[in-house]
This record gives sequence, structure tokens and C-alpha cells, in this order.
Amino acid sequence: MEIMGAPHNINKQKDEVAWVVPVAFVVRSNGFELTEEAVKKYIAKQVVFYKRVHNVYFVHEIPKSPPSKILRKELRSKLAATPSTIS
Repeated sequence: MEIMGAPHNINKQKDEVAWVVPVAFVVRSNGFELTEEAVKKYIAKQVVFYKRVHNVYFVHEIPKSPPSKILRKELRSKLAATPSTIS
């Protein structure tokens, strides 16, 4: 598993310890089974406790601008629209 970039504060939900609840948007590779728990464990080994991921969302693609920058506003809007079923 490879993480591209560091966790960013996309989600505006609050937490008592971390203040902001980190989430991960993951694109699965073809034929690779990946679970939410596997992603959480992998990231927990890489980051400080307050940056540990609380929710993992599997998406078909990460929205990017023409210069290949991640469109965080679109990810935030997906979370606000339907936080339990993002596709």
C-alpha cells in the first residue's frame, strides 16, 4: 500500500482529542482487496496519534484539477452531501 500525500483536514467534524476528525479517500487498484481496517492500521503506523484516520471512504477516483492538484472542496462537498455513501 502506498500513501500519496499527507492527511489533510477535509472533514469538519470535531473530536475531543484531535479537534478535527481525519478521513481518508482511497482508490482501490484493480483486483486489490483493501479493507477499512487495513487502511486505518497502515496509516496509524505512519502518523502521530491525532492524525489517525477515523473514517475511510473508497472512491472511484480522486477529483483533480488540470494541473493535477487535489480538489479538496469537492471532497468536502461529498462528505457534506452523503457522508455514509460516497462513491
